Amino acid sequence: MRTTIVFALAVTVAGCASVPLAPPAPAGPTYEQEMAWLLRLEDQRLLRDPAPTVAPPAPVVARRGQQPPLVAPPPPPPDLVRMLSDPEARVRRRAALAIGHVGLREGVMPLAALLTDAEPEVRQMAAFALGLLGDKSARDPLVSALADPSPLVQGSAAEALGLIGDVSAADAVGRLASQVVQSGALAVVPEDDAEGGRSTPAAAFRLAIYALVRLKAYDQLAAAVLDPSGQPRVRWWPVAFALERIEDKRALNALMALTADANPYTRAFAAKGLGVLKDRAALPALMPLLTSADRAVVIEAIHALGRIGDATPSPALLRLIQVPATDAHVRLEAVAAIGTMHFPGVSDLLLDLLSDPSPAIRAAALRSAATLDPDEFVVVLSGLDPDADWIVRAALASVLGTLPSDIGVPKLRSMLDDADQRVIPSVLESLVKLRAPNLADVLLQRLKVDDPAVREAAAAGVGELKPAGGDTALAAAYQFAQRDSMYAARTGALEALTKYGAAAAAPVLRSALADTSWAVRVRAAMLLREIDPVGAADVETQMRPAPTTLPADVYQASRLVAPPVSTEVYIDTDRGTIQIELAVLDAPLTVENFIALARRGFFNGLTFHRVVADFVIQGGDPRGDGEGDPGFSIRDELNERPYLRGTVGMALDPWPDSGGSQFFITHSPQPHLDARYTVFGRVVDGMDVVDKIQQGDVIRRVRVWDGVQMTPN
Repeated sequence: MRTTIVFALAVTVAGCASVPLAPPAPAGPTYEQEMAWLLRLEDQRLLRDPAPTVAPPAPVVARRGQQPPLVAPPPPPPDLVRMLSDPEARVRRRAALAIGHVGLREGVMPLAALLTDAEPEVRQMAAFALGLLGDKSARDPLVSALADPSPLVQGSAAEALGLIGDVSAADAVGRLASQVVQSGALAVVPEDDAEGGRSTPAAAFRLAIYALVRLKAYDQLAAAVLDPSGQPRVRWWPVAFALERIEDKRALNALMALTADANPYTRAFAAKGLGVLKDRAALPALMPLLTSADRAVVIEAIHALGRIGDATPSPALLRLIQVPATDAHVRLEAVAAIGTMHFPGVSDLLLDLLSDPSPAIRAAALRSAATLDPDEFVVVLSGLDPDADWIVRAALASVLGTLPSDIGVPKLRSMLDDADQRVIPSVLESLVKLRAPNLADVLLQRLKVDDPAVREAAAAGVGELKPAGGDTALAAAYQFAQRDSMYAARTGALEALTKYGAAAAAPVLRSALADTSWAVRVRAAMLLREIDPVGAADVETQMRPAPTTLPADVYQASRLVAPPVSTEVYIDTDRGTIQIELAVLDAPLTVENFIALARRGFFNGLTFHRVVADFVIQGGDPRGDGEGDPGFSIRDELNERPYLRGTVGMALDPWPDSGGSQFFITHSPQPHLDARYTVFGRVVDGMDVVDKIQQGDVIRRVRVWDGVQMTPN
């Protein structure tokens, strides 16, 4: 009996020993690790890391009766698509946005599948990310998402359809907007400070009508926002914006009605829309706005009246220009507008303004004087001394391009020797416009100068005129510009080369897919698709991964993956301080870049080189002419934050991922910028200072408060 028991135990033990043990599972990544992966893959514009090459394990000889030691398999490489199935909703949501940022068509189907996720916030971000991808194959899933039970998802699906630009979706988007109106959800319109949210039917309506604007779908927009008589059903500024932006003459009566609305944003957008239509019938609605207490309303009314060009408002505009107490932005807008109005005394006033203390006023007066009476301007021009400010001289160069060639060309040629290189691009542009004789030699010579912005302008001229041998010179100019920290001359050469056709341009564009600047690679890929859509099928893979100047460990930094505070910056100017709360959760790498530049004093002493009344103030350009950058480019981090009053965004060239150091702050809501430019902050104090800033005002310093210390002190 005992022998039998022992034998049975031995068999049992032996049997257990022969069963293979499961290998230990690899440890799962933490949330912070996953966020670090996301940031790095976004920055490199990759969906996943390549699978690592794993060497075969060395053979292990186990002792008799023992299993060999088991080794855990390596964890799979970071993969954004795989993260869409993460157990945590916040990871799935953030991975969806990252796929939208990466911009590869491969992300469409996984994101479309995520539109059925159990969490509304995840479905919503999947819809938004599909809009960022801009691929029309996402149309049908997004149209289905318009019927999602959550307004959060409905609005983002509508926005995405607008971003994609498939006009066949307009009916479905219009039905969503109409349903919200019919439900009574807009009986009381939201307060201005609540308009950035997305979770209400009103937000879904707002995003839907913005989408209809992008689709240029006036009929569907009108069906939602206008009654049968053509009057607004909803008096809310987004409706005025939509009617202004869609640029359809059938909106005239509705826009005129909205100029009497109580909300200044509504009045301003309505006035702007009337200017777009350029109909004299709008004068009775616009004229009373010139005495509004709201500056933005006055500015938009002046601008609209200038576009219409009727002389009726001239006396009122003359008073605004001549009264010393007039707001500087209002006065500048009036000077620009009055050049379209033939009225006694206007010419004399414009001539007097050519000696105004403000360079912006002098430049505007030049443009208006040339528009009002070109013949008289030619006489004035003969006795005009060179202005002390380069901005005015550049404006004069642009004006000369509108005059007869025999008048403009001699003066422009004399300006080719201007001491400030920032004037020369305007000179070259006007010479090209006038088709000046023997200009090709001048342009080809300027392809070799030191200033990158001058080379960029010269390249554009060569592309326009297409002289013999210009393609070879442009290819050489691209190579010459490799020495620049700025990328403008390289992209300028590439753009001009395309005018010579695919045979000349494609080889250089192909080489530019490996440029040290990601912004150049993006532009080269865009140009290749334009000149050779079939042959450019592989550009998306050829151009990646994106180069970066960031240290490898920055993506793991706790201040980015799990920020303890909202970092703030203080922009000190002679007109006061602008306090900005940075959006580190929504644009972590953009914020990181801005802070790094600020701490090294990059912005100190730079100007707000661009100020557009009731639109933006823009700074951060080391050249001061809109052409400068910090010597590198950063990636867009497009997010759901809307452009409202006081929003801070990154400026771009006319293509994605071309930001660097130039930033702007909005005077008023600007919905057409939403999901096009990275929002990375908002003004929390000092909007009165923003309103006072004028072109040329200096940024004395930018201080950073990170919750622990202020730098610099």
